[in-house]
Amino acid sequence: MNNNSSTVLGVLAGAAVGTIIGVLYAPDRGVNTRRKISDKAMEARDHLVESAAHLKENVVETITSKKETLDSKLDDIVSDASYKADEVITKLEAKLKALKEKNKKMQKTA
Repeated sequence: MNNNSSTVLGVLAGAAVGTIIGVLYAPDRGVNTRRKISDKAMEARDHLVESAAHLKENVVETITSKKETLDSKLDDIVSDASYKADEVITKLEAKLKALKEKNKKMQKTA
């Protein structure tokens, strides 16, 4: 879990505990207190669901971005390898041509 996720969960947990303690010590009837606790728990749950959805969106965006970067780098590597292969083939063809010329000269003198 990354630092942002831990921070969000810590803040939510602290807010929930603080709310519950505050409501429990408030001078009110039991029914009202339980309703307030229930309402605050529902609010915390909704906020947690919203935070989780936002976190999921961020993860999906990050993964998509990293995949696009990786794809781009892979394309660059393949392209560079292709150019290097062409250079190697050209050099090998030149060497082969030189060897053929040298072989022709050797055959004429023999």
